[in-house]
Amino acid sequence: MGATRIDLRTEAAFGMEVEAIHFEPCECVEYGGVLFLLPFLLANNLLSYQSIYAERGYGYYNFDIAMLTVAYMYLCRIKNIEQLKHTSPGEFGKLLGLDRIPVDRTLRILMKEITDQKKAAIWNAYLAQEWISEEETNIFYVDGHVEVYSGYLANLPKKFVSRQKLCLPGMTEFWVNNMDGLPYFYVTGQVNEKLQEVLEKEIIPQLIKLTANTTYQAALDADPLLPLFTTVFDREAYSLIYFLRLWEKFRAAVITYNKNVKDKWDEKEFAPFTIETDIKTTMQLCEKTIETPNGKIREIRRLTEDGHQTSVLTTNFKISTQLVAQYMFARWTQENFFHYMRQEFDIDKMFQYGVNELSKDIMVVNREYSKLTNQLKHIREKISRRKAHCFELKVENANSDLDTTGKFLRKQMILNKEIEELKKQENLIITLRKQQPYKISIGQMPDDTRYNTLKTESKHLQNIIKIICYRAETALANLLAVHYKKAINEIRSLVKSIIYARANIIPDYKQNTLTVTLYSLATPRDNEAINAVCEILNDTDTIYPGTYLKMIFKSATVKLALNQEF
Repeated sequence: MGATRIDLRTEAAFGMEVEAIHFEPCECVEYGGVLFLLPFLLANNLLSYQSIYAERGYGYYNFDIAMLTVAYMYLCRIKNIEQLKHTSPGEFGKLLGLDRIPVDRTLRILMKEITDQKKAAIWNAYLAQEWISEEETNIFYVDGHVEVYSGYLANLPKKFVSRQKLCLPGMTEFWVNNMDGLPYFYVTGQVNEKLQEVLEKEIIPQLIKLTANTTYQAALDADPLLPLFTTVFDREAYSLIYFLRLWEKFRAAVITYNKNVKDKWDEKEFAPFTIETDIKTTMQLCEKTIETPNGKIREIRRLTEDGHQTSVLTTNFKISTQLVAQYMFARWTQENFFHYMRQEFDIDKMFQYGVNELSKDIMVVNREYSKLTNQLKHIREKISRRKAHCFELKVENANSDLDTTGKFLRKQMILNKEIEELKKQENLIITLRKQQPYKISIGQMPDDTRYNTLKTESKHLQNIIKIICYRAETALANLLAVHYKKAINEIRSLVKSIIYARANIIPDYKQNTLTVTLYSLATPRDNEAINAVCEILNDTDTIYPGTYLKMIFKSATVKLALNQEF
């Protein structure tokens, strides 16, 4: 339906190689501004999948078209393939030089052909290594994100979802980002892994491979206190013994918040430090060293205006006090990343239906033990409430007349009987719980409640594309930010305005150019900013994938120089 290149489609149907991408002059193309992000998509290695995945053997649409279609789709806030039904296929096809984009069924088939190769983890590792080497960073932020599951096929353990304050069935993804919130990679927990376990067994070993650097090795050999890298995370992985074990085992340093701090340092010991995040901030900081039987740990505290002291721990002895504070208090960038990705890219969307069986040797908490523990907790709460009520009655009886003593005694007797019955129930539950092991293997669980896991290959592939899209948006936002004083509040909205803006797409096959002219934005300041960005984008000499056309970016508005005499 709506296809105009019938001859090419017929040739492709007979197994012949065809060049499907061919641009025609178009004006006022919807979502034309998304082409301004193409240089950033390519710079973030969107098409590097070609070195990982095998190419499609035949067909009118190849994998490049599928990848570009899905990337444009996410940037245009079309959050899943199903929503493409409500988008004009011919209009969207103009962005890719096609007569029309693949229908939803065809696009799902294309993505399934890529997914069936099961190389998403390899591609993610390749991209992460490229990004880490380009950014030359050794500070990594790690945090877990729970993907809530509301289906019926899988039996997933319940996890605490902090954003909803509820325990819900789901899977936990552990993300690794940089200080600015840009993601590198993530790993998915199988059952109920904690941050400590995932850090030690999966994330840190993977980071060691990704950060292997021969030039840095000389510095490591010269300075025994220099860490391979530093991980920043929240209190979930708190343990002094664990921090020192990571240093001894991997030479990996940590920065995290201290837990259960009850003492207070003398406020006279704090000194002002200038901390640079998005804005310069002055913080009152103080540092001391904690001596433990296994080693030393630095403790840095921040004193707020209301007298509260926030304690931060680190095993990195090579960075300054203010850098420790800067890295720790920049953790909110990762939280903002999760919030933005949920809202704008629907990162919790499930793309592949089906479950995989888990190894029967994996040890998990016994559900029967947990149920009995919860029952015991409720019984003890009832006992505590009745004891409190009984104490209140005794106080009232002591302060009342002798005529009311009988009434209070009868109430106390009733409460005492209830307490005795509840204690019998408590002892029974304790006895039953002793008969249950705290942990059992998955193979010992009943068949109808045995844990399994969702298929994650398709979601992993889609998440990689979303990561690239987010990085592309951020790169464009950083170029625009210099033109705005309140960039934090305005810049993401401006990027979306550019994506939604219409554009003219004019190819010139004699000169091998593809000119994209963006229509006017909402304000003169926005137009001036996009004019400046056009000059930078034109210097990239971007060639549109699948063609020999050099892209030229323009804005429909031009800055006129007014005659001073006039």
